[in-house]
Amino acid sequence: MRQIILDTETTGLEVKQDHRIIEIGCVELRNRRKTDRQFHHYINPEREIDDGAYEVHGISNEFLSDKPMFRDIAQEFIDFIRDSELIIHNAPFDIGFLNYELEQLGPEWGRMEDYCRITDTLLMARERHPGQKNSLDALCQRYNVDNSQREQHGALLDAQILLDVFLALTGGQAALSLDDEAEHNVTASEARRLDPNRRKLRVIQPGAEELAAHQQRLETIDKKSGGKCVWKMMKGDER
Repeated sequence: MRQIILDTETTGLEVKQDHRIIEIGCVELRNRRKTDRQFHHYINPEREIDDGAYEVHGISNEFLSDKPMFRDIAQEFIDFIRDSELIIHNAPFDIGFLNYELEQLGPEWGRMEDYCRITDTLLMARERHPGQKNSLDALCQRYNVDNSQREQHGALLDAQILLDVFLALTGGQAALSLDDEAEHNVTASEARRLDPNRRKLRVIQPGAEELAAHQQRLETIDKKSGGKCVWKMMKGDER
């Protein structure tokens, strides 16, 4: 299962007013685990940025003056998101702008819906938390996701934050395994209760080599999880 968390920044709020995309940020999930693959580009919109939009993201016309046009990065972008499930917060906004950019390139480019499935986390959050605030910042607070670096909006940063929110919103990371093996969920009918009168099991303490291998495994998990290995956080985890 390949999922792409996506966010964009734009020159303004309305496609109908010829506003354009100025930043695209994407991060990849495979089997609900973050990979090292990401897509990130600033884009020259070939028009001025509204003052209100600049106050939100802080990206200036001068900064974008030497950046590529959307047509220059379009194929790379499509290749990255093709055949995935796009995870977007308030998807109609971003998809509307992306489809507008594709439309400018010609009918042969089609629409975003031709390349991938689209899931809107705002709709998911509204269904799970009706009547509550469901902005990205509100969801970060609700699910204890760190967004302290989000002083201004940024497509790649917001995509990385949304990744953590999406995992929390949909039940957390699927598996601790660092391999790509298929996850097997044990059902109640498969579970077997232990006999309380069974013979006491003999405890075999690990040797030095096993302890070293265990510690190395924890270091790998800690690196893969961005320093969030629970066992390393707990006291006495050596046992």
